[in-house]
Amino acid sequence: MKIAVRYYTKTGNTQRLAEAVAQAAGVEALPLTSPITEPVDILFLGNSYYAFSIDPEVRAFIRSLDKAKVGKIVNFGSAAMLNSTYKKVKAEADKVGIPMDEREFHCKGEFKGVHKGKPDQEDLKAVQEFTRKIIG
Repeated sequence: MKIAVRYYTKTGNTQRLAEAVAQAAGVEALPLTSPITEPVDILFLGNSYYAFSIDPEVRAFIRSLDKAKVGKIVNFGSAAMLNSTYKKVKAEADKVGIPMDEREFHCKGEFKGVHKGKPDQEDLKAVQEFTRKIIG
C-alpha cells in the first residue's frame, strides 16, 4: 500500500500531527508545496480552519490532484475553535472525483494562548493509533 502525507499549517500544530501520522505510516510528511507525483492508495491530508474555512492553498492543492493518482483522502487536523474541516475538504475532493474516507482525526490546537500546548503528546499518540487503523 502506497501512502503519502501532506499538510498545510500556519501555526505548526498541523505539521506536528502530520509528522506523527507519517511516522506511524513509515513515510515523510511534506507540505502542500510538494505535489503528489506518484500514485498513492491513501493521501493523509492535514489542514485546519482559517477564517472559518479551509485555506485557499488547501483548496488549490486538492483541485490540483489527479484522481488517477490518489485512491482516497483521509482528513486530519486541529483547530482552536471550530471542529472538523471534513465537509469543506470533501466538497473540494468531490469536484475532482477523489473519494474521502469517512473516518478522520481532529483535535484541539493552540492559537493565541487558547488550548495551550495542544496538540499534546496524547493527541500525537491518538493520531498515530488512528493512522494505524486506517492503513491496517
